[in-house]
Amino acid sequence: MSTNTKPSKVNESELKERVVAINRVAKVVKGGRRFSFSAIVVVGDGHGVVGYGLGKANEVTDAIAKGIDDAKKNLIQIPMLKNTVPHAMEGKYSGGFVLIKPAAPGTGVLAGGPMRAVLESAGIKDVLAKSKGSSNPHNVIKATIDALLKMRAPHQVAFQRGVKLDKVFNG
Repeated sequence: MSTNTKPSKVNESELKERVVAINRVAKVVKGGRRFSFSAIVVVGDGHGVVGYGLGKANEVTDAIAKGIDDAKKNLIQIPMLKNTVPHAMEGKYSGGFVLIKPAAPGTGVLAGGPMRAVLESAGIKDVLAKSKGSSNPHNVIKATIDALLKMRAPHQVAFQRGVKLDKVFNG
């Protein structure tokens, strides 16, 4: 496994949050229906730190607040190379399956819904991404995080192989 674990220092005020999905659940009780809400939220600083969280509550605002708190506890550092990802990678979680590829400068984030939220929150500006399999936002977000966690920075690869950085790119 790569060394992309907890980021060293992240300023809480720099984190931007994005609500990806809100789900309403109904519980039938004697007096009628009781509604509760779950919200999945992505937070990131735009410089390679991203996290996601799930919050559940009886009010939408409380669910979002809980989701933000949960996301701040699950932050990860991802490798970036010139505003894109270092190499192509596939991620999988349950039925969610995603493919992420680096793109040329100026391409933008070509990704759908939940993947776009994760990639933009992380600060990736140019990427090609495809979500295959489940369209459930929970599974897509977790599969995207899985793909980003499996990525390795070029300097890590060079160090592990014991070669110079240009040898990693040029063979």
